Amino acid sequence: MSGRGILSDLRIVEASAFVAAPLGGLTLAQMGADVIRIDPLGGGLDFNRWPLSDGDVSLFWCGLNKSKRSVALNLADPEGREIAMSLITAPGDGAGLFVTNFPPRGWLDYDKLKARRADLIQLTLQGDHKGGSSVDYTVNARVGIPYVTGSVTDEAPVNHVLPAWDVATGHLVATGLLAAERHRCRTGQGQHVKLALEDVALSVMGHLGFIAEAQLGCARGRYGNDLFGAFGRDFACADGRRVIAIGLTPKQWTSLVEATGLAEVIEAIGARLRLDLGREGDRFLARRELGAEIGGWIAARSFGEVAASFDRAGVCWAPYQTVDELVRSDPACSVENPLFDIVAQSGIGRVLSPRSAIRFDAFDARPAGTAPVLGEHTEAVLGEILGIDGAAYGRLHDRGIVHNPR
Repeated sequence: MSGRGILSDLRIVEASAFVAAPLGGLTLAQMGADVIRIDPLGGGLDFNRWPLSDGDVSLFWCGLNKSKRSVALNLADPEGREIAMSLITAPGDGAGLFVTNFPPRGWLDYDKLKARRADLIQLTLQGDHKGGSSVDYTVNARVGIPYVTGSVTDEAPVNHVLPAWDVATGHLVATGLLAAERHRCRTGQGQHVKLALEDVALSVMGHLGFIAEAQLGCARGRYGNDLFGAFGRDFACADGRRVIAIGLTPKQWTSLVEATGLAEVIEAIGARLRLDLGREGDRFLARRELGAEIGGWIAARSFGEVAASFDRAGVCWAPYQTVDELVRSDPACSVENPLFDIVAQSGIGRVLSPRSAIRFDAFDARPAGTAPVLGEHTEAVLGEILGIDGAAYGRLHDRGIVHNPR
C-alpha cells in the first residue's frame, strides 16, 4: 500500500470560515491534498470561536483545520491581496483549485482570478441560491425541522446543536470540487462552481420525503423520541440508565422480539389492533402498545442484563451517554478505534483526534494531523509556490504584509 494520500497530487487554496467550507477543505486534506488556508493576519471570523482551551485557543478552529497549511497575509493591503491571488492561480497540474464561502468580489472575484489562470476551478459556497447570507441555524428554521423536533406536547420550535446542513454541505464542497477537477482533466476547462447551503437543505428535505408529504396534505408532525415510520425509541432500565432499541428492518425487529421473549404478547397486540407487525409502518402505528410491553421488559432489568440480552440476540441498540462518557469510557472513541490518534495540538495539548473516516485499500491510513498555528507556513508556501526568497520575505515582513506566526 502507498503511504501517500489518494489526493496527494492536488493543491487547494481555501479562504473560509465557520463549518461547511473548512469541512470541505478538511475532507480533502485528510485524503492527502495540500490544502492551504489564506487568513488575515489576526485570524479570520471563526479563529476564536468557542469552545476554547484554557489557553484561549479555539477547539472549533483547530478541529476543522487539521492537516492544512496556513498562510497569513495583510489582506487589507493591495500587496497582500496580490500575493493571495497569485497563490490561488499559481501553475501546477493539480493546482488552480480554490474554495471559499466569502462573497466572490475583490480578490475573490472569479473573473479576475480566471484572467490569470484560464482553467481555474473556484467553488463558492453561498447562503442561498441568490447569494444571500444564511447559516445552518437560519436554514434549519426555514425548512421546518424545529417544528418536527421535540416532544409531542411542544408548541414552540425546538432547535438542535448539530449543524446538519453544514455537515452535508461540507462534504458536497469536496465532492463538487473533485467533480469539477475530473471534468478539467478530461477537457482542460475550469469553471465557477456554486453551492448554496439552503439548497442543500431543501434538496435533502425533498430526498427524504418531507416536501412530498406536505404536498400530499400530510405534513410531518412531532413524535418525540419515537422513530418515524417504524419502531424505535428510548427506554429506561431498572437502574436508571437509558437505551435506544430499534426495530426498523425485519431482522432488527425479530431480534428485538427474540431478546425480550415477548413474541406471544406482541402477536396478540397485532391481532387486537388488526395490524401486521412484520411491516415497519404497522409497527409505527402500534408504537404505544409495543413501547409499553418492551419498555416494561427493559424497566424490570438492569442495564447490564438488557445489554447482554440485546447483544446475544443481535438487537440494533445503543446506550444513551453524554459526550463526557463517550470520551472517558467508550472504546469506540479511543485509540482502540483506528480512526483516532493522540496528537499534540499547539495551544491545547495532547488530544484525541480523528483521521479521515474513509479507508482505501490501496493507501495506508494517514495520521490525524494537527491544525497549523496561524501563519505557520507563510514563508515556506510563498517560497515554494511563488519563489519568494528569504530576503524578499523579510521585506514583506517589514512592510506588514506578513508576520511571524504566534
